[in-house]
Amino acid sequence: MSLPNLDKLVATKGTKLVNDTTEVTASIAGIFVLEDTVFTSIKVGGSDAKSTYITTPATAIKGGALITGAGVLFSGVKLTSGSVNLILG
Repeated sequence: MSLPNLDKLVATKGTKLVNDTTEVTASIAGIFVLEDTVFTSIKVGGSDAKSTYITTPATAIKGGALITGAGVLFSGVKLTSGSVNLILG
């Protein structure tokens, strides 16, 4: 049995906690939202793709949400407010 997403679920490549407004550039497999959070950007390939993953981008995402890309890794994240734990890819 193959579990291709198991590495993401157990964060085998580590995590990075982000709790400020400085942009983080990294290979990111998933974004776990820790508290109500507003994103400035969620980048894929260096371009902001926030509206692809959040239907109302200016509204806070509730804590507990997990954001992942279908077959893509995020390349950067910048917050307006809140905190997230990045699952590194």
